[in-house]
Amino acid sequence: MSHPESEQAEQQEKAPPRRVLVIDDEPVIGLSCRRSLTPAGYEVEAFEDAKAGLERALTDEFDVVLVDLMMPGLSGLEILRRLKAAGVVSEVVIITGHSTVESAVEAMKEGAADYVSKPFSPSQLKMVLQKVCERSALVRENVALRRELELHKGFEGIIGESRPMERVFALCKRVAPTDGTVLIIGESGTGKEMIVRAIHKLSGRRDRPLLACDCSALAPTLLESELFGHVKGSFSGAVATKQGLFEAAHRGTLFLDEVSNLTLETQSKLLRVLETQTVRKVGSTEESKVDNRLIAATNRDLGALVAEGTFREDLYYRLNVVPIQLPPLRDRKGDIPKLAMAFLERCRKQHGVAVKGFSPEAMAKLESYNWPGNVRELRNIVERMGILCEGDMIESWHLPPEINRLPVHPTAVHLPNNWEEFRKIKKQARDVVGEDLERRFLTQALSRAEGNVSRAAKEVGMQRTNFHALMRKYGLTSDISS
Repeated sequence: MSHPESEQAEQQEKAPPRRVLVIDDEPVIGLSCRRSLTPAGYEVEAFEDAKAGLERALTDEFDVVLVDLMMPGLSGLEILRRLKAAGVVSEVVIITGHSTVESAVEAMKEGAADYVSKPFSPSQLKMVLQKVCERSALVRENVALRRELELHKGFEGIIGESRPMERVFALCKRVAPTDGTVLIIGESGTGKEMIVRAIHKLSGRRDRPLLACDCSALAPTLLESELFGHVKGSFSGAVATKQGLFEAAHRGTLFLDEVSNLTLETQSKLLRVLETQTVRKVGSTEESKVDNRLIAATNRDLGALVAEGTFREDLYYRLNVVPIQLPPLRDRKGDIPKLAMAFLERCRKQHGVAVKGFSPEAMAKLESYNWPGNVRELRNIVERMGILCEGDMIESWHLPPEINRLPVHPTAVHLPNNWEEFRKIKKQARDVVGEDLERRFLTQALSRAEGNVSRAAKEVGMQRTNFHALMRKYGLTSDISS
């Protein structure tokens, strides 16, 4: 028989420790908080300098921030306001030695969760923190839920808020309820198959099969067998009669990917199926009636192929009833942050990684890159960085060299809505420029010294240990070709 006390103790052991940040210019306050809270299972950090404490609080890594109301340089009330303006979820408890109703009420109006008056006992502090931490857990759970919903918000699971994607979504909504043939045009990796799935899901055929065929993956004979089926003995290896995709997708949707790779002979047979709505198996004389909604996709200009004589003009017009042009990722860069975070969140779930996000510089460089492989390339790179990153934030040096060496343009940085956040980004921008110069300085020094670290450090007037420390910071090696 289990006891409630033992069950509660087990739950507390399994729960992660609650984190508390103390900002108070009196050293004894931070020390006493550590002594009383650490044995109770809290993790406590303390800062005597208000500005340094504020910078630490802005990381939003704490359940509760205990902040003194009266401090030189920066008041507790001002710290509270800045944390709320920055969207920090941590609950704030005000410490006051000036126990007036007015100061407490003002702090609560500004968003403080509670307050304690000096001198306070360990039991008083624990009582307040227990109540506030319970509220903090609920708030963080709600924020996580909203973030999850936000990450997956979009058109049928497709993330995109840019104007080009809005046009694509609007067109999909209009064509989906019809049986019109759709031709999706877009570069490799732009997500053509996701658009196909969205159209099928919104169509009247949603409860019937959606089958796909990659027209570039099979030899012409095998491709015809895949599409139209074959009878036993129709060719070498045809040991049994096989149903083709047109029949298998009867009353459903058939997706022909990379349709530009069809031979002229197969194009003729496909055109006949589309015009007669009948299909004849390879090696058979009998025809079967089929009812399919056809969606085709290509990464090439079919009009140009028609002009070259490698694609039938009549088939082109038969497929190009409702064309949907998918934009490359470089033309919808405003979607990159949300896509990157969605892919990172997927990586966290699949691989159990602890990475939480991207530094402003890393995200700006992702937005500056041209992405020749489009969304597929972004997804693969984010997954790689999420797995290999050892910290909780993907920094610029985690990026592949072709992305990391790109300069950060000010227009690639999203501007905030409040002054404090702007000042933070401004400082980060200065740091980014400084770090870029520092990295180039080290690289050139190593290049002049032909990779000899000792010589490079001596030539620039630095101690070898300091030079090595900076090399580690930027992931540089003495191999100047890397």
